[in-house]
Amino acid sequence: MTGHRPTIADEIERYLLTGETDLLHTAWSGDFMQRAERAHEDLRGALVSAVRQRVEGLKPPPEHDADTVTFTRAKVAPMVRGLFARAEQDTVLAALEQSVVFVTSANIEQLLFGRGFDSTAWTIANLYLGGFGAKLLGDDAPDIVGFSVDATCFVSPQYFAEEDPFADFVVHEVAHIFHNCKRAAIGLRQTRGKEWLLDIQYLKRETFAYACETFARLLERDKSRAGRQALAEEYERESRISDERIDAKEIAGIVRAAAAARNGWKVILARCSPTT
Repeated sequence: MTGHRPTIADEIERYLLTGETDLLHTAWSGDFMQRAERAHEDLRGALVSAVRQRVEGLKPPPEHDADTVTFTRAKVAPMVRGLFARAEQDTVLAALEQSVVFVTSANIEQLLFGRGFDSTAWTIANLYLGGFGAKLLGDDAPDIVGFSVDATCFVSPQYFAEEDPFADFVVHEVAHIFHNCKRAAIGLRQTRGKEWLLDIQYLKRETFAYACETFARLLERDKSRAGRQALAEEYERESRISDERIDAKEIAGIVRAAAAARNGWKVILARCSPTT
């Protein structure tokens, strides 16, 4: 007895609810390449239609009119200056300033059709829906403002309405690029012992990103050491990070140590690097 072979309608429904797809595209006809092309058109077309329907009549989030490259460079420059040798800083900045994509009504369809992985397109769709306050595509869909894939960060314009004085999703997502991107990919010398932009312990990746975004906000609000330390104490008292992947007290301790140091970025890196 053979199992039920899914139909195209079954596969579309599963994709819209979960972001999951059949890598072999067995519901479609033809050889593998034909099936893959047909599946892409059907799945992504359904995704675009579902997104259009859910945002129809809703007020879009406010968009920022600043040049994205200039804005991103200004946001991440202090982090790069603090973490990389002077000879490498301009190369790293040139790569990172191109890394942020704000997901808006002007580019959403291009992003949903153009991203390589079906799961990535699905996450982008939910990020976009969240900016409108629209219903997400599935019960387990991520309710997020930003996320990163390889060397690209996708951010909702909802970013500009953030009220948490210690939050910065752009810095947070760019910080993830350091462990996602190899040095050779942006033109830096790569060795067996120095493969990635930064060597971050796997279990500390979110800790590193949270610490970087918080410390970046401290520096934006007060560049004096005393001011940074006062803000770090305020963060420790008031921060309420609801993320099971991290220990909020550990991040507060890292930020406090970084605020007291001459180069707080190096403190963050040291606390999140592999121990061996």
